[in-house]
Amino acid sequence: MRKSLTSVVNSAITAPRASLTEWVGKTIRMTDGGFWGQYFGTSASGKSVTVNKAMRLTACWACVRLISETIATLPLGLYRKMEDGGRQTESGNDLHWLLRNSPNSRMTAVQFWEAVVASMLLRGNAFVEIQRMGARIVALDFLMPHRVELDADDKGNLLYWYRPPKGERRQIARTNMMHIPAFSLDGQVGLSPIAYGSDVFGSAMSAEDVAGATFKNGMHQTVAFEVDATLNKQQRDEFRDYVQRISGAMNAGVSPVLEKGVSAKTIGINPVDAQLLESREYSAEDICRFFMVDPTLVGYSDKASNWGTGLEQKLLRFLTFTLRSYMRRIEEGISRSLLSASDRRLIYPEFAIEGLLRADSAARSAFYSQMVQNGIYTRDDCRIRENLPRRGGNADVLTVQTNLSPIDQLGQSTDGQAARAALQNWLNQPEPPKE
Repeated sequence: MRKSLTSVVNSAITAPRASLTEWVGKTIRMTDGGFWGQYFGTSASGKSVTVNKAMRLTACWACVRLISETIATLPLGLYRKMEDGGRQTESGNDLHWLLRNSPNSRMTAVQFWEAVVASMLLRGNAFVEIQRMGARIVALDFLMPHRVELDADDKGNLLYWYRPPKGERRQIARTNMMHIPAFSLDGQVGLSPIAYGSDVFGSAMSAEDVAGATFKNGMHQTVAFEVDATLNKQQRDEFRDYVQRISGAMNAGVSPVLEKGVSAKTIGINPVDAQLLESREYSAEDICRFFMVDPTLVGYSDKASNWGTGLEQKLLRFLTFTLRSYMRRIEEGISRSLLSASDRRLIYPEFAIEGLLRADSAARSAFYSQMVQNGIYTRDDCRIRENLPRRGGNADVLTVQTNLSPIDQLGQSTDGQAARAALQNWLNQPEPPKE
């Protein structure tokens, strides 16, 4: 379905959206979520909700920053599956360098993945153009999602068109586009949280506007003055000047003096009765719920414990139910778009979630201790993760604790007997017969 913007606007009775002018002269398609969100997506509160306006809300800003910055700062690399079931870092692969250090000449890896995740959170989709030199991938360019237009061919395959800030619109081949959708109903195009949550964000905007107006008025309710006479226009203008002087005196802490025949009374609902603070707090909690973030992680306190095991469980829930879904989508997008079918059998990308332990030295120490004592990591493996040089020798040998032994081996040997046997062997002396 395609319509020109002129026919849409002319057939509309009202057009509440203020930013439709950017679509003038463009072809509007059913996949142009930006236009339809602006045209039909008025929130129940009457607010026009856009990405820029939503990001002015503290809860939205904090949630998007928390998720995108956390994922962007985790190490991401390529790994090769080994025949023995282990894996080896593909440090010599150019793609590993691009993903981990510098995807393009304008961005570091942190900046790049931060923009990708933020795009998924706010727009529902992230678009990355793949730059190739022959069969070799040389750069990954992040595309602003509102400049990417989606279409579909007769077979239902997505077509990608990019409109740069300057220049003609151009089509990008599917093989050169890494499209990472967030939560989706059709499995191809992600849904925009801002568009679907327009009522939630619009209500929060309305609460912020009311709060701003209330504080601007010095927390005073609207005051109406009753005069026991009928005033003409000149008298009303003079009385308004008189009222402004009274308001200035009240704001300065001076009690005003009302003249004869003038009485004041308040109208409207005071902030306490309107539960202004409660409404703003509920709006923030609703936004956090939309992004699957615990409010306490972005600075909103509650009665639940935010220390010890309480905080630990919140962070675990945040990793499991929020971060993991976005990291997995990115990993699968990299495999599908940047690796060949043959490479996907042996090479895979993965975020190192152990990076979340960097700020917790006690948890990191306990983790390494458990991995070494159970023969999973060597001491050199731990040193590498701490950016320390290898020691070699026994530091690169898997060891386990021998405090617990199988029942059928109890009494057969002890550490003392083993040490005595080793000493006898070293001295080249025959071991005395056992009694």
